Amino acid sequence: MRQSLKNRLELTGIYLVVLLVFIIIAYPLLWTLSISFNPGTSMFSSSLIPERWSLTHYEWLFTSPNSNYLLWYKNTLFVAVITSIASVLVVSFVAFAFSRYEFIGRKYGIYSFLLLQMFPVLMGMVAIYLLLNAVGLLDTLWGLVIIYVGGGLPMNAFLVKGYLDTIPRDLDESAKMDGAGHFRIFFQILVPLAKPILAVVALFNFMAPFMDFLLPRIILRSPEKFTLALGLFNFINDKFANNFTRFAAGAILIAIPIAIVFLFLQRYLISGLADGATKG
Repeated sequence: MRQSLKNRLELTGIYLVVLLVFIIIAYPLLWTLSISFNPGTSMFSSSLIPERWSLTHYEWLFTSPNSNYLLWYKNTLFVAVITSIASVLVVSFVAFAFSRYEFIGRKYGIYSFLLLQMFPVLMGMVAIYLLLNAVGLLDTLWGLVIIYVGGGLPMNAFLVKGYLDTIPRDLDESAKMDGAGHFRIFFQILVPLAKPILAVVALFNFMAPFMDFLLPRIILRSPEKFTLALGLFNFINDKFANNFTRFAAGAILIAIPIAIVFLFLQRYLISGLADGATKG
């Protein structure tokens, strides 16, 4: 009886913690969603349950000639997709080299990755700004893509390298005996087994342009090249609480592509984990 009571108390405690975390996460999301449906423009006059539901702010984002929301959405999707694909390719090749080959500087290269993870990209923004200006990539989306890919390379490469180290080298040796080359081993053996960690890298790099504000604020100057985070900031920058309801509507729509990509990658993540459970 004591053990049964103890198990029930532990289970109840777990559910209470989960419920508390859910409330902490859901409460601001519910407020943002309700504010986006309030017909006014002020955040303080809005209520959690609107008295009169309205899609005015969503219509304004897509139909008003004064709104660049669709253009900002397009810019952000472009940066997110290119960054995600380029990061997965570059990171996987770098991690493959460090995991499977012995070369001069390999040890110190790994230590450099560990060291670079301690410093955020913003610490080098002066040098990055001058470099982008010198090569003509300042105020361009491609310049932003390069920074995202390069800035996330040390941490992502170290994560993927650690995962590849868990894959037995016997698979490589068996493939070499069958006549497989380096690229065939990489694409047909290691990449399918590394789907879980590559899916994580792809998802995080896809999310970054939607969430980041500081880097686009420093690099981008033209309104037609703004990303969503930078563009939505203009809704509330001029006058306090002037367009918070439009800001909320735009923020809600940001979650759509992230949720789609997450659901798409989740299938590969689960299948990759199931396959990886038997690879050892």
